[in-house]
Amino acid sequence: MKVVVLADLHGNMVATEAMERELDAIQPDEIWFLGDAVGKGPESDKTIDWVRKHCNHWIAGNWDRILSEVPEKNAFYIKQIGPERLEWLNSLPLEDELEIGGLRFRLVHGRPLDPLYSNDDPGEKLLGGCRFHDGRPDADGLICADAHRPFIRPLKDGYAINTGSIGNNLGATRAHALLLEGEHGSGPIRMTIISVPYDNRKAAEIADSYPELPKKEAYQNEVLTGVYSR
Repeated sequence: MKVVVLADLHGNMVATEAMERELDAIQPDEIWFLGDAVGKGPESDKTIDWVRKHCNHWIAGNWDRILSEVPEKNAFYIKQIGPERLEWLNSLPLEDELEIGGLRFRLVHGRPLDPLYSNDDPGEKLLGGCRFHDGRPDADGLICADAHRPFIRPLKDGYAINTGSIGNNLGATRAHALLLEGEHGSGPIRMTIISVPYDNRKAAEIADSYPELPKKEAYQNEVLTGVYSR
């Protein structure tokens, strides 16, 4: 059983298409989406359509929800994706679970339901991410996104894993995702961070075709340097 978990496409179709080529080689059985199909980059309509076509399970991220919550600041993205896509984003749950290799993981983007989880967080904070908000029993591990930096951290009885970002990764300017290999029941599990190079300059140049893109220079700088722009 091969399961890919990915997130944070952020309107970057150049990075998304590079990841798609890698997924074609991997041939996963399932693809789980952990939020933020939209925002930041110039082609949110295309990245949300990619998620809907290629993924089997979906969770909303902070950007997916903030469009409707703060429409006056997100008019560009709302106009680009249209009402039907926006309604779909608002219908997505905020947490889910996945069992593989004898481990039960809680899946969440991070914000808006949880805090942002990072690699240098204390273990207690990451363990808190194994607790479901809907009252389900605690999971063995956590799989999240949101921080745009991939990591795998051991916990008491499982792991905390961040998928990294496909379209807006910080640090290494590559497209990232998580590959899990194992059985639905007990047994071994492989946990692999997928890191795919893409044409960062082309991604930045495409943004120039969208003069109304909010904070365009910040997005371009992040794509080219991997350094967060406030």
